[in-house]
Amino acid sequence: MKQESYELFKSSSIQKIKEVLAQELKLRNEKEFWGDKVVPFSEAILSVLIPLRDAGKLFDPEGVSVDALTPELFLKWSDFVSLKALAFKIQKSDEEIDLKLLGDYLGRFNVNLEDESLDFPISSYNLHQGVSNVIKSLL
Repeated sequence: MKQESYELFKSSSIQKIKEVLAQELKLRNEKEFWGDKVVPFSEAILSVLIPLRDAGKLFDPEGVSVDALTPELFLKWSDFVSLKALAFKIQKSDEEIDLKLLGDYLGRFNVNLEDESLDFPISSYNLHQGVSNVIKSLL
């Protein structure tokens, strides 16, 4: 990971991180297909992680408290199964985090946000594995 990525996740806004990812996509000449997926996916994840970071309440997918938002933590949450679990965990908590952006994003990929036990299509998981790999290459 680039040192700039650590600084970016440590204190930047969602907008700034989105801009950097979009710029990196352009610099690497990634196909438009990935560009249309990477930024909205990142924004959905960050819409929860940034408020947790700013409140000092970050944790990893295993529930362990962490001190800082890092590219590695971001990538752990970019696993589609973990991201679904994050949505349900925040929904059940007393955290005042707006889940609309994340919920809208997950809903577009047939994630049932009413019943945690229901699976989503494997094609959604596979697509997001590819998106995560592209994001990792950018950071």
